[in-house]
Amino acid sequence: MIAEEILKKVRRIEIISKKSSKELFAGEYHSAFKGRGMEFSEVREYIDGDDIRFIDWNVSSRMGKLYVKQFVEERELTVILAIDLSASLNFFSQSKSKKEIAAEISAIIAFTASLNHDKVGLLIFTDRVERFIPPKKGKTHILRIIREILQFEPEGKSTSIDTALVYLNKVIKKKAILFLLSDFIDKGFTQSLKIASQKHDFIAIKISDIREKTLPKSGIFILKDHETGEEFFIDFSSKHVRQSFLDDSRENENHLLEIFKKYDVDYITIEHEEEYEKPLFDFFMERRRRFAR
Repeated sequence: MIAEEILKKVRRIEIISKKSSKELFAGEYHSAFKGRGMEFSEVREYIDGDDIRFIDWNVSSRMGKLYVKQFVEERELTVILAIDLSASLNFFSQSKSKKEIAAEISAIIAFTASLNHDKVGLLIFTDRVERFIPPKKGKTHILRIIREILQFEPEGKSTSIDTALVYLNKVIKKKAILFLLSDFIDKGFTQSLKIASQKHDFIAIKISDIREKTLPKSGIFILKDHETGEEFFIDFSSKHVRQSFLDDSRENENHLLEIFKKYDVDYITIEHEEEYEKPLFDFFMERRRRFAR
């Protein structure tokens, strides 16, 4: 893909993401992800009904009247976007690949975090760690992240979520908000996920293509595994074949749900290229309600 095409895509994603971030997600994001605690801000004169536990007796004695301490949320957070760019993310049956959808979702999250003055970092992985961009603030930094996701040409083709999480568990020392975007065509990452979920606020976002769940009703097709390059024929006219595909898909989904529930990882599923804003918004709203209890 030439540079001009990349710039056009980055600009389009920037416009869409900024609009969504400002109009839909900013307030919900702020409420959904709490800061690290409260820090002292200033003192003000006591008002009837104030909590007497916050009276600053030193200031009050000097001023000859009661003053109370005020606190603000220690807000600055770190957001890490861990993006699976293995070969299966290049799959698409509509106008956008799973990789492009991942870039758009990442942009919305990044711009929303930026509106709340949080830092954003990026990890690109396949079966290896391909690139890590440390967390920073600013529009230029976010545009770099979007550009990296769109234009990066990974060396690996298959997926190792375990490798990505092991790396993040080592390099991110303080608690972060970790968004892991993948189609989760992988196994063997339970232990590293357990550790990451204990250290960080962990949100898994599964990106699927609608064709992966809506099978053709008939016909013989040549299918290709993007990660191994293997090609094989399959006859979707066979009821047994169709049911086997659906059963495998359901089994894999249930397995993921069990793991995420066990280790308290939030889970968002994106199944359609034009409808990813609603699952994100619903997630932020659900988190907001959870923290309000």
